[in-house]
Amino acid sequence: MSTKAELYDVIRKPVITEKATMASENGAVVFEVSIDANKPQIKEAVESLFGVKVKAVNTTITKGKTKRFRGKPGRRRDVKKAYVTLVEGNTIDVTTGL
Repeated sequence: MSTKAELYDVIRKPVITEKATMASENGAVVFEVSIDANKPQIKEAVESLFGVKVKAVNTTITKGKTKRFRGKPGRRRDVKKAYVTLVEGNTIDVTTGL
């Protein structure tokens, strides 16, 4: 069992977008997670922090775009998202507490 601080290092923040809202209608919650977190770590973190049962975890890595910052080219960071599917009857309300 990991400490609470380590679990919050795995899960950074909930993702609230139109696509994430559509996923929540099917019992899934989307989180931004640490780039080096794996699926079992994400599952353990969600189950212990929110007290729910996780059915499946799907992850995706979005590569950072090259943009211009103050006239100079820069690069946004890579982002890893986890689509966490919950067992029937379990819910996480990410809109509160923000």
